[in-house]
Amino acid sequence: MQDFQLQGEFIELNVLLKLLALAPSGGAAKALIAAGEVAVDGITETRIRRKLRPGQMVRIADEEIHIVADATH
Repeated sequence: MQDFQLQGEFIELNVLLKLLALAPSGGAAKALIAAGEVAVDGITETRIRRKLRPGQMVRIADEEIHIVADATH
């Protein structure tokens, strides 16, 4: 499991996957989400631009990402 420190109110799911190199490109991130290979808080997520906020958990394959608030805000 890894933590992702949010630097704003939210991050979109497809952007997160690309930033963390869990998808090699934006198109690949969209394809993974559309194929039902990503879960948010234990539920399969197919909304490509799903807004993620602190406290949420994203799972793709055997990777878990916990969204945490930016400590400076």
